[in-house]
Amino acid sequence: MLHLSAAVDQPSAHDAGSYVELARLAEHGVLDFVTLDDTFARPGLDALAVLSRVAPATGRIGLVPTVTTTHTEPFHVQAAVATLDWVSRGRAGWRLDVSTTEGEARLFGRRHAAPADALWREAGEVADVAAKLWDSWEDDAEIRDESTGRFIDRDKLHHVDFHGTEFSVRGPSIVPRPPQGHPVRVVDASEGQARDIAARYADVALVRSVSAAQTRAVRDQLRAAAVRFGRDPDALRVLASLVVDLGDGEHAAEPGHGGGGPRQTAQGPLYRGGPVDLADLIASWHGEGAVDGFHLTPAEPRRDLERLVNGTVALLQHRGLFRTFYPGSTLREHLGLARPVNQYAGEAS
Repeated sequence: MLHLSAAVDQPSAHDAGSYVELARLAEHGVLDFVTLDDTFARPGLDALAVLSRVAPATGRIGLVPTVTTTHTEPFHVQAAVATLDWVSRGRAGWRLDVSTTEGEARLFGRRHAAPADALWREAGEVADVAAKLWDSWEDDAEIRDESTGRFIDRDKLHHVDFHGTEFSVRGPSIVPRPPQGHPVRVVDASEGQARDIAARYADVALVRSVSAAQTRAVRDQLRAAAVRFGRDPDALRVLASLVVDLGDGEHAAEPGHGGGGPRQTAQGPLYRGGPVDLADLIASWHGEGAVDGFHLTPAEPRRDLERLVNGTVALLQHRGLFRTFYPGSTLREHLGLARPVNQYAGEAS
């Protein structure tokens, strides 16, 4: 099954309506999810808050904000992501990232910047404790028994008692178990420091590369690492991440683009050409088994997302390579991922 997603980043936009418009356009194209980036290194709206506003204005599209694990409290992060899953009725994801600069560290004043490998190890611990906290409420912990005045079955709440290198968390969470069990975790696995974290904890790994062969090699590495961590490699979706510039309309892709593959730029792999050539590239890479799908960042948000949905996606649907309706209501269902079993179910508190 081919999976497609898109970024809805708009650095100069500060109104909710523009994000709602792009998310609805992506939903019209039956894309799996949209992402919204965030970082402490530049000013801008809070991605999780924006997508919480987008949630009630959409019905099926997955919503994946970037939420950094550095300088933030793991307990608050997991509660916020769980809340987005409730607000969206099971369509939330979480793109993990780290903050590596001293300037970002000074915003908080709690500690100095650390090497990327240490920060990604910490991110893995945050991903681990988040899953434990999401499971700290069993699915039927809420009983709402008016006759006895009992809201919660306390035997179905669990302390996680997690001790990491930089933090400790007792739990339980303050938010009931999310509709998806675990909101979908997304990691950019392009850099070596993040690759093991993606293999161990991610449901979706993003890979930035300029050829199908490079992407397939990283996908094979991720799947092999997932096996070493005791995971089913088929439970990990690997998406090629490209910036797409469809400003040339139906003109053929520039040399080095289209069938020849993207070009490496300072912003990452860039495809420049028309929607038809992009559909050919997507079909080729997916058909070769190099990727499970694509995460596409429009160079010009509104223009390129519209051409992606009405051109590339429509053509892939016409060829029978991409779905024409959502198979379910949750992001996990879009991705073909099972709802995780609660790791504490059946235990005494």
